[in-house]
Amino acid sequence: MFLAVSVLTMAATPFVMAAAPSVADVLLRLPIPRRFKRGSYPLRDTKKVYEKDHLIIIGFGINGKNLARAARASRIPFVVIEMNPEAVRRERAGGEPIYYGDATQDAVLQHARIKEARAIVVVINDPASTRRITQLARRMNPKVHIIVRTRFLREMEPLYELGANEVIPEEFETSVEIFSRVLGKYLQPKGEIEKFIAEVRSENYGMFRTLSKEATSCLDVAQCLPDFEIVSFRVEEKSSILGKSLAQVAMRRKYDVTLLAMRRNSELIYNPDPEIQFLKDDLLVVIGKPEKIAAIAPLFR
Repeated sequence: MFLAVSVLTMAATPFVMAAAPSVADVLLRLPIPRRFKRGSYPLRDTKKVYEKDHLIIIGFGINGKNLARAARASRIPFVVIEMNPEAVRRERAGGEPIYYGDATQDAVLQHARIKEARAIVVVINDPASTRRITQLARRMNPKVHIIVRTRFLREMEPLYELGANEVIPEEFETSVEIFSRVLGKYLQPKGEIEKFIAEVRSENYGMFRTLSKEATSCLDVAQCLPDFEIVSFRVEEKSSILGKSLAQVAMRRKYDVTLLAMRRNSELIYNPDPEIQFLKDDLLVVIGKPEKIAAIAPLFR
């Protein structure tokens, strides 16, 4: 009897699975109280993503929400992939470009147009899934910039080996935040605190980003120039450089910092002309040593 039931149920399983969606639709139309049907409704609006040169956010916890908020404020196109169906329903109702799916599956990343994306950020709490997503994203798009959040320093090296460009360990960043607040309590100058933070980050992250001696090309400036930083500044409303040209500010001569590029609205200007004038909300990308970056920061505020 046991063997007969086992064989029959195994044989019936494919047919039951094929009929399940139709049966579920019929049951949902029955006059059953909504509380008994909660969680049974299919997600609506699974339209395809048509973004290009966009950001893909994997996970919509605190980090994912803050990243989405920053991307929206900066007018960066983005899509979110989340495994919690209730969160997807809620956020999609609020207009968020969020989709339900398991990002460890290549079909889900294809739906998010991973091949056309500029960057992908993984901010989930499952280390195994994080490694799988990193490996899959690198295989599907060798050029995409992969940023991964992890909990511990020991998880950084395996993620770099799988293809991550940047790994942010919460353990290390928490320590940075703690000592910066302690220094602030002792009334240390803000510029000195920022300089110290920049030096600590440069030294510690550099330990995990080593290049082979046989390397003949530089794919990552941070690896080739470990003593330098590339950061961006927003020209604010009362900035002292507002309305001035690059030649007048003389960043390279006075501050030993070089302007690499400028984003004005949706236009990205590489190697700006010396006569270009700085306008409000311009985003400037500069390179220099950490202490020089800290010294020039007040110009933009």
